[in-house]
Amino acid sequence: MTTTPSTAPDTDTSTGTIDVLVVGAGPTGLLLAGDLAAQGLSVTLVERRPHETSNMTRAFAVHARTLELLDNRGVADELIKTGTSLSALRFFGKVSLDLSRLRTRFPFVLITPQYEVERLLERRGRTAGVHFRYGTELTALHQDAASGTVTAELREADGRATTLSARYLVGTDGVRSRVRQALGLPFPGEAVIRSIVLADVRLTEEPPDLLTINGVGDAFTFIAPFGDGWYRVMGWTRTHQPADSAPVDLDELRAITRRALGTDYGMHDARWISRFHSDERQVRAYRTGRVFLAGDAAHVHSPAGGQGMNTGLQDAANLSWKLAAVLRGHTAAPEALLDSYHTERHPVGTMVLRSSGAILRLAMAHTPLQRTVRAFTTTALSMIRPASDKTIGLVSGISIAYAAPRGAHPLTAKRAPDLSLREGRLHQLLRDGAFVLVTPTEAAAPPSSIPLVHAHWRSDRTTTLLIRPDGYIAWASDRSDPAALRAALTL
Repeated sequence: MTTTPSTAPDTDTSTGTIDVLVVGAGPTGLLLAGDLAAQGLSVTLVERRPHETSNMTRAFAVHARTLELLDNRGVADELIKTGTSLSALRFFGKVSLDLSRLRTRFPFVLITPQYEVERLLERRGRTAGVHFRYGTELTALHQDAASGTVTAELREADGRATTLSARYLVGTDGVRSRVRQALGLPFPGEAVIRSIVLADVRLTEEPPDLLTINGVGDAFTFIAPFGDGWYRVMGWTRTHQPADSAPVDLDELRAITRRALGTDYGMHDARWISRFHSDERQVRAYRTGRVFLAGDAAHVHSPAGGQGMNTGLQDAANLSWKLAAVLRGHTAAPEALLDSYHTERHPVGTMVLRSSGAILRLAMAHTPLQRTVRAFTTTALSMIRPASDKTIGLVSGISIAYAAPRGAHPLTAKRAPDLSLREGRLHQLLRDGAFVLVTPTEAAAPPSSIPLVHAHWRSDRTTTLLIRPDGYIAWASDRSDPAALRAALTL
């Protein structure tokens, strides 16, 4: 295995300008900041919450594609120990989606609290050198095209006003994003379901299915285990939809659960309970000049399918290597590369809005026509394997691909599985944030202006692959084509 080294530029200490300011310390911001700092860039992450504040958010599911990205960063196996792995998803008492058919090292969905993901990613970020500023809130931002910087106005926990300049700024600060508001960007969409009750509880009786979801027209309930005796329960009823600020107690959730499932499984001892509404919204542009939006700041959707946190983490993995390449001078066309973040990820956000919304609407079906559609859909997913496999691939993220250039090899822009290569597993080779070139011979890698790991097939396969740091195939060929490979290595 050979590696092409490169050096990162020093921080501009004469002006106090850092490379990247990340706003929002949820999973998306933590992964992005850690990736950039690991590449030797100067990164500050600001978060309005005090560090000691518990972030008991709604996310609980980590899908296979996200586990692959975390494996690329060396934290997947540790995260898996914190939760419960489910190899099948059962919906509406009829549909069972067999995740064990996924071609991945992680053929399951991991049920674990979001704070476990944040804990591991924060530790990784601190080790890499991210500068954390908790209790710090963005109040305004200004872009200066002449100097190529973004200046953020901040308010510290003690009320002091400070400023910070960066070459780029990324808003990962959630559905009420101050970054998006500062840019003046609309967030079109609507609230699709109101007054969902959410709680972490203990159960006297264990549900027969590890993941339980059912809808009866005027109510639905979702139950998932964390693996430590606690369960995440989500319930909604059409007959009682007060405002999010209305008081909520466990008796209300018990009644909804009995309506949807026939039993509340002896629900007791809620450690956390709240009421929220679910929106479907997406910003029209993920990039505005030197400012980017990712995660819930860019798109928000139904919790059905558990795809929210996963989509945000995949946004971060797509953007981080592109920012690092531009800031470290590895590409001759930086603007085109950065524009590809919106080009690739915006359609994925739209797809997730549609798929999660479809699951939610099936759960809420109550008219005869809606129930007929649900019955048809569940029958198709149960009996038609291609339909089931397509659904599994999309929900897990494994089958998500980007648009390839016309005439490109069929593998181009698709996810690369965790290949077993002569030098080790692909995910291990991606941990330094470099491209991986896989060739069929022992020939030396051509000169490259980008960080590059050269690896070889274990078999006699003749395909050459150039794999991006986010695990997608940038270029492929079934024959020796040195000229095309050299062109691919210029990004």
